[in-house]
Parts: sequence; structure tokens; C-alpha cells
Amino acid sequence: MKIAIIGGGISGLSTAFYIKQSKPDVKITLFEKESSLGGKMMTKNIEGFLFEEGSNGFLSNKPDTLELVKQSGSEELLLRSSDEARVRYIYKDALHQLPESAGAFLKTPLLSFFGKLRVAAEVFIRAKKDDSDETLQSFGYRRVGREMTDAFLDPMVAGIFASAPDKISVNAAFPAVVKLEKEYGGLFKGMIKKKKKDAGPGGVLMSFKGGVSAFIDSLAKSIDIEIKTDTPVKSLKKSKDKYLLNTQDETSEFDMVILSTPAFQSAKILNGIDAKLSEMLDDIEYSPISVVGLGYNELSHKLDGFGLLATSSAKKDVLGVLWDSSIFTDRAPKGKKALRVMIGGQRSPELALKSEEELKEIAIKGVNETMGIEELPSFVYVKRWKKGIPNYRVGHLEKMDKLFSKLKEHKGLYLSSNAYFGVGLNDCISNSRKVASEAIRSIS
Repeated sequence: MKIAIIGGGISGLSTAFYIKQSKPDVKITLFEKESSLGGKMMTKNIEGFLFEEGSNGFLSNKPDTLELVKQSGSEELLLRSSDEARVRYIYKDALHQLPESAGAFLKTPLLSFFGKLRVAAEVFIRAKKDDSDETLQSFGYRRVGREMTDAFLDPMVAGIFASAPDKISVNAAFPAVVKLEKEYGGLFKGMIKKKKKDAGPGGVLMSFKGGVSAFIDSLAKSIDIEIKTDTPVKSLKKSKDKYLLNTQDETSEFDMVILSTPAFQSAKILNGIDAKLSEMLDDIEYSPISVVGLGYNELSHKLDGFGLLATSSAKKDVLGVLWDSSIFTDRAPKGKKALRVMIGGQRSPELALKSEEELKEIAIKGVNETMGIEELPSFVYVKRWKKGIPNYRVGHLEKMDKLFSKLKEHKGLYLSSNAYFGVGLNDCISNSRKVASEAIRSIS
């Protein structure tokens, strides 16, 4: 049995790991178009500052990622976020600490008295009777009111998905909160009955010593597969029950192919096999986003927290600022500090792909306006993602049902990436495990 995995990001590597764990005799070849593995999980070291181009870690509330770390022998790399990183801020008209208790919520200026009263009234709001999809904005306005949605859910979805409440499906992006309403009749009722906040992020933020790239390298070394970097896949064709994979240098034959590339890249690769499937993949939307890393040799700001997210009403050019050196201790040399600024997303897509110089100016202006920082950074790193994070529009789950039904027409062909059922590291690894299980069952 010969398996090709296209894409050397976390989805491709973890899928390979799980298959080899169960079927060590299977021959797997992984193709990656870039010179290094990781995809959007990439760490850049600039004069000792560690800037993440994408995600900086994962929450420990789901078991799959921690289990993979341990099983791959990477446990010594685990790095827990600092305690002060639990303090988070929202920038609305000024910088406000995110309330962490009922008492703090009652005192927060982020909502008016009537806005808080409307949140409390959530227990009296009837549950939606049907299973129809809706935007996060519609869900939020209906359950907790306009103020709560605009002040809390709006910046939250910008931070997670680089999206906006009116441009994302709550059913696809936040299935846990939909489940609370459906099963218990409301969010607070559900949280009280379950005695834990399933709707919140939960867990402790974890990362890796040396950044996420350190884990990617460790995971890759733990898998007995052939890895071909600098090898883009030009096309994929089918010949009876085999798949013919074409690169610039050769054509290889495989029994099974797993595409762990972004949906738009998978669409191009599969166009020669199934034009309709290709079209469905190409229809998945992505949000443009840029990440600007700022390194300071000297900075007076204490950075006593996780960072900030800005509301749409604040009308700032930045979505948020992560205080990286306060979140993880190794992100800046001793005595120095590091920030990462997020720009663009569904809120301001036109800003995401500005020139590096323009993005640098937007970032410096953003930290000045939201945090009062006047010092200029000593080092700047800019990463632009034209298609950064999948944006699950209303109807996404229905589209996925149709897409994966269509995919079943092609025996031995699988999809594994963050384009379908969750964008975070935990989601990628959990979904990869499921794909690997499906592949293993077809081998047996």
C-alpha cells in the first residue's frame, strides 16, 4: 500500500503519524511545495525574537493535541503560558480589562446597565425551534443582546477567525454554543446544568519551547515516512484504481491520496479528476490577514496580560495585539519585549495586503492608539496571508455535507485541513485523526 500525502502542515504530518502508528508497514510519501514543513505553523527567529506567522499554540481542554505531543516524543517541548496572560483586554473607547467574574462583569464599562440587564435576561429567551443556520451576530443578538454581541463576540471572532459576527456561521464556527441552546434551552441554563463553561474557550494556553516550528520539526522526525520538500504537486490523475501524482520531476503511482492543502490549492490539484469537486473546494472562503511582529529592546509598557482585541466600533486599523513576550517567556530575549499585531480580516480586508512598509506603519500606529506605546520597535517582521484563515459562512456545514458526499465517489481520496471542520490546532489534529482512521479502515 502506497499513500501520498500532499501538504506538510500540521494536518498532513499528524495524519501521517496516525496512519503509521496503526499501519507501520504502509509506505507514505509526503509532498510539500515549500522548503520547510509547517504551513502556517511557522516560527521566525529574528535576533532572538520568536515571531509566529500564524497560531501561537493551543488550549489544553481537548486531549488530541496533548496526546500527539506525548506520542511523538515531543513532551519536553511543551511550554505553558504565564499566569499573567490570563488577563485579557478589549479596546472599545479605551482599554478595558475583560471581566473574569460576575462581580467584575457588573462593574465593567463595556456594557451599559441595560446591556447587562439584557444579558441576564438570556435565561428567559426561548430556544430557537429549528436547526437552521444563522450568523454569530444573529445568534448573539437573539440570545444575549446587541451590546454584548458588539462588545464581546465581535472582537472574539476577529481574534479567532479574523472574521466578523455577521460574516460567519455560528453553527459551523461555534457548535458548542449552539449545542447548549438546543440541549438545554439557553446558554446560562446549559452552563449551570453542565457545571462547566462548554461555550467558553476553557483550558490553559500551551505552546512549545522555540515556537510552534520546534514541534513541527519534532513531529516530522518521529514519523518513518519519505518527505519531499520543495516539491509542488502539479496535477493528480486517476488510472483505474490508482492515482498518478505529477511533480515537476516525476510521475508516481499511489493507492491512496490525502490532500492536506488549503481548499483552494486542493481545488487546483483535483481539477483533472473531478471538476465539480474542484469547484466546491474553490468555493470555500478565506480571510486575508497580516501579522506584524514588533520587537523592542526597551519598552516601558508592563505588558501585564495576554493582549487586546478591538471592537468594530473602536474604528481602529488593527484587529488586536498579542503581548507575546508576556504570554510565553521565550518569545523575546531577556529584558526585551515582543508584540504581534493582527491587521485585516473580514473587518478590513483591504488593509491585509498593504505593502510591508504600510503594514509596519499601521501596526506602530495601532499600538500607540490602543496601548499608548510611543517607543519605536527595534525589529519588525511582516507576514501577509492573502488567504489566511477559512471563513465559515452561513451554509458552510450544508456545503461540507455535499462536498464530502461527492468525495466518496473517489475511493482512496481524502481531505484533511482546517478548511472544513475547525481552524485551530486542536481541530486540525482531531480531524486528522478521524481522516487517518477512515484511511486505515479502507486498508484493513
